[in-house]
Amino acid sequence: EIYSLRVDSKVTSRFAHTVITSKVVNRANESREATFEVELPKTAFITNFSMSIDGKVYPGIIKEKASAQKEYDAAVSHGQSAGLVKITGRKLEQFQVSVNIAAGSKVTFELTYEELLKRQLGKFELLIKVQPKQLVKHFQIDVHIFEPQGIRFLETDSTFMTNELSQALTKVQSETKAHILFKPTVDQQRVKPELDETLLNGDFIVRYDVERGATAGDIQIVNGYFVHYFAPVEMPVFPKNVIFVIDRSGSMAGRKIEQTRDALLKILQDLRPEDHFSFITFNSKVVEWKSSLLQATAENVASATGFVQTLSASGGTDISQALLTAVGMLDKAEELPERSVSMIILLTDGQPTSGENNVEVIQESIQKAIKGKYALFCLGFGFDVSYKFLEKMSLSNGGIARRIYENADAALQLQGFYHEVATPILMKIEMQYPENAVEGLTKNNFKLFFEGSEIIVSGKISNELDLLPVEIKAQTHTSDLTLKEEANVKEKEQIFQNQSYIFGDFIERLWAYLTIQQLLEKSVSAQEEDQKALEAEALKLSLQYSFVTPLTSMVVTKPVGHQQTEIANKPTEAG
Repeated sequence: EIYSLRVDSKVTSRFAHTVITSKVVNRANESREATFEVELPKTAFITNFSMSIDGKVYPGIIKEKASAQKEYDAAVSHGQSAGLVKITGRKLEQFQVSVNIAAGSKVTFELTYEELLKRQLGKFELLIKVQPKQLVKHFQIDVHIFEPQGIRFLETDSTFMTNELSQALTKVQSETKAHILFKPTVDQQRVKPELDETLLNGDFIVRYDVERGATAGDIQIVNGYFVHYFAPVEMPVFPKNVIFVIDRSGSMAGRKIEQTRDALLKILQDLRPEDHFSFITFNSKVVEWKSSLLQATAENVASATGFVQTLSASGGTDISQALLTAVGMLDKAEELPERSVSMIILLTDGQPTSGENNVEVIQESIQKAIKGKYALFCLGFGFDVSYKFLEKMSLSNGGIARRIYENADAALQLQGFYHEVATPILMKIEMQYPENAVEGLTKNNFKLFFEGSEIIVSGKISNELDLLPVEIKAQTHTSDLTLKEEANVKEKEQIFQNQSYIFGDFIERLWAYLTIQQLLEKSVSAQEEDQKALEAEALKLSLQYSFVTPLTSMVVTKPVGHQQTEIANKPTEAG
């Protein structure tokens, strides 16, 4: 029986630190298995776990993956279960551990994870999965947000809320702080008064955005580490030249091609009149809808709509030729707006089977052809794609990869992705800091900036610095932009000093989190020897800051009489 379940989340300047504590008692008169099962965002890193049984604490220890695996393999030979973490959905992974406890005994499980909230379509989202599977006497979700820039709006959303339950939800908000408390009584948790079934099953989501001035972003400093957030507002939009490269091989037949048609019909309506676009469809043959890009006039959009409605699927998959054809079309395009953004959006549900099918050869030839001039976005439909291949291809060419799940809302997922990249407002962004005063700088130049997202740069400042000068250079649709700002280090440090619930070194941990994420991302498209160096650096930081990343594992040791060791690894989208 879980008699207490608490979720405490502290979000300080987008960095979220969440602690889930579950207290379980065995009310039976014989020993029973107690299970702790929670789902956490894929983007988060676990940083801590412990079980305390009758006062004795069993901590999880974070080690390099290889050495943890050795310990585990030794234990496995004594009959052992699989890892503790697995991917359970689009945004979540599940951590699960069980332990035997004696009659009348109590156990407290505590899991801590951290993540940097990413701005998408103008919002930050904190996702908390709620699934106690039973009525819980003391249940509460406690979220504290502190955003020095000011909170522009705040909303909560939940997949299980009822009128009755919403009475257990309170929100208190000031200019820079918010406190959200959800504390339903046992009666409020019931599906029906006479049933011991819980309503609490699903997502509890907090969404918000911050206030932004029209300056060179916002800099925050704690203990010699800084973070710089930049998301300009009210900028002119770049016209875009976009080629949709659509897989119509046999495996796309039926529902997938229907959903693709639905999404493309909506996307056509969202093109701006100054955009240029075209379609290339492929199976073992590559077909160009038109021999060049067309402007998105009402007439051309109507003609494209007719074409999209006829899309059907059969045959093989020649990804290589389809992409090379798209690059060729952009290369020879004339009459495109002088300052515009060119991109290729590939949608495929499988592996290359026709034409060139060696993924390494394809990656190389596409990168050579694109030469950094266009952004390539790869959408993998379902689980038969080689996600690794798509991810490497897009990251090597200034884009991103995304998995589209084969569900009823696949068309909405495709549209949602398009909206994220539909509004480029800056190109060639350089975030510049004084070289002699800043070290450990995270990525500080970016090819494109899309409205609704946010650029984040973090680093360490040398001790002597009183003022941190920053300069941002970028291209807008109409001009070249230079923004300058100076941050007063002492004043900035002051902001966080009086905040009781801030965990002190949060910007340093944010810096480590961001650096690890970027090193891992870079290693995806790096050559082998560089890959090793990048991974070694990411491993060092993962161990130093105790993050469970794809390079580390957490070893959980249980009381005597159990299978002694279990392992928590970080699963990745590429598997």
